[in-house]
Amino acid sequence: MQDRVLTLSNVLSLSRILLVAPLAFCLLADVPDKRSWVALIISLAVLTDFLDGYVARKRHEVSEFGKIIDPVADKIAVGATGGLMVWTGDLPFWYLVVVVGRDLLLLLGGIYIRNRKKITVQSNWPGKIAVNAIALVLLLSILRIEMLEEFRQVMIWGSVVLMAVSFGSYLQRLFLGQGMGRKVVS
Repeated sequence: MQDRVLTLSNVLSLSRILLVAPLAFCLLADVPDKRSWVALIISLAVLTDFLDGYVARKRHEVSEFGKIIDPVADKIAVGATGGLMVWTGDLPFWYLVVVVGRDLLLLLGGIYIRNRKKITVQSNWPGKIAVNAIALVLLLSILRIEMLEEFRQVMIWGSVVLMAVSFGSYLQRLFLGQGMGRKVVS
């Protein structure tokens, strides 16, 4: 495992955080076709989320920093985007509370495990699926396509279920200690 920080895969992860600025500008300013621009930026963020892991494995760039920055970038991007969308009335406040609450618990748990057991907790598939479901909710919410409103409601509740499943999976890994990650050599 490499200890490099400045790799293509890590730059892709960090770009999700940087995309929040143009997203906020497009959403809050008087920009023509603002919803299309915001949807494009969200789609680009989802693409970087897929590509960072792929690039890391393909180019042998898997690193401790990458294992940390990837989920942190997801949490920052989703939290900031969700907060902005609650501000503009495009997303229910309770949904943001669920998303951010889960993410904070995962972040605090990851810090605890890192400090106590010297293990970096890696993302798992249920978590990756939940993040993609949240991204779909954000997309559907920003586009406001009336004929997809029922599907958006199903996706909101479906993503809540997926978040609960992924959180349960992290708890199982915590208490059973299986597949948590890699020990950090100090």
